[in-house]
Amino acid sequence: MNLILFDGNYRGNLLPLVFTRPVAELRVGILTLREKWEKILPDALISFLTEPYLSNKYPGAETGNSFYVAGNICASPQFAKEVLSLKVGECLYHAGDLLAVHGSSDDFRQIENLTVRESTAKPLQIKWLYDIFQLNNIVLQHDYRLLTEGRESQPLSPGVQVIGSQTLPDGLPSIFLEDGADVECAALNVKNGPIYIGKDAQVMEGACIRAPFAACEHATVTMGARIYGATTVGPYCKAGGELNNVVMYGFSNKAHDGFLGNAVIGEWCNIGAGATASNLKNDYSKIKLWNYAQERFLPADLQFCGLIMGDHSKIGINSMINTATIMGVGVNFFGAGFPRTFIPSFSKKSVNGFDIHKLTDFFNMADTMMQRRGKSLTDTDKEIFQTIFDITGKYWRVG
Repeated sequence: MNLILFDGNYRGNLLPLVFTRPVAELRVGILTLREKWEKILPDALISFLTEPYLSNKYPGAETGNSFYVAGNICASPQFAKEVLSLKVGECLYHAGDLLAVHGSSDDFRQIENLTVRESTAKPLQIKWLYDIFQLNNIVLQHDYRLLTEGRESQPLSPGVQVIGSQTLPDGLPSIFLEDGADVECAALNVKNGPIYIGKDAQVMEGACIRAPFAACEHATVTMGARIYGATTVGPYCKAGGELNNVVMYGFSNKAHDGFLGNAVIGEWCNIGAGATASNLKNDYSKIKLWNYAQERFLPADLQFCGLIMGDHSKIGINSMINTATIMGVGVNFFGAGFPRTFIPSFSKKSVNGFDIHKLTDFFNMADTMMQRRGKSLTDTDKEIFQTIFDITGKYWRVG
């Protein structure tokens, strides 16, 4: 079965996180949106229909009749069953949103000729950046069941303090440790949901964690960390200090003291010691958030919103970040004072304000960080960043 995950109409709302990836590569809960489909439909051939400049890294496979599914959907077994029930020439909608098409590439591009069905599964969709942390609670618990049902956890060390029942209401264990997971002398509160510790992940001594929580493969929670749910520490990430309702993608570090709440941190980011990002305005008013699709700040019905940080961005030690800040790709912020709440991609702080981060300098910095994890910046990656650099240059004066 050929399953093609297309970016859809909400891609603009999900920038800057999808400057560097298809929408289906966003992480919500424990898994990325693509990985959820892989768990539910293990025999499917899954590919992407995304922006041309991303297609070399994330290719598509548009051959014959395929199932086209919106990449911003949080897959569930119920919705997957509904998609697979589509006949060739049928499409699936909900509340005006195209969810899926079964047919050829021509059918997908000429949906006005298809038979329309209305979805009864009504799947969760990621339409706004803040949906990632707002929906993380429910999606993390769904992913937990996808990953652990019918399996046995590795034993928990007797030195771990568990607060609450070690069994969920549906009979699953409230704490699941994959092979190689290491948790010692930590306090795990599972009164509000499950805790998932991925393969070879480590939770160090003195960490206090409230569920729902996930540490993905090779993630590290440092000594004395204070983490509130619903929080996800992505693969190979390091998390420390105080976190509240945070989703970290892969290979990023917030290993030291400092607060981060209601936030999304992309891949290959680093947040220096003592850096803090506000998630609530002093006057308790609702926030406004920069929106790339409309190129302006849009009001949101939210009081709590912290930092949204694009891939390969850095924050120096003891830095202060305003409530509801959008930080683009390849930003290097450091020094005193609060920056504005929209920091364009490839901006670099200087004594006189912000300069443009030269791509050669950015490539060297990114490659140096990646080599520490046994990775390297490829020519394909450089082409992607060159394109992002070109299309985001118009925002430098906005920031």
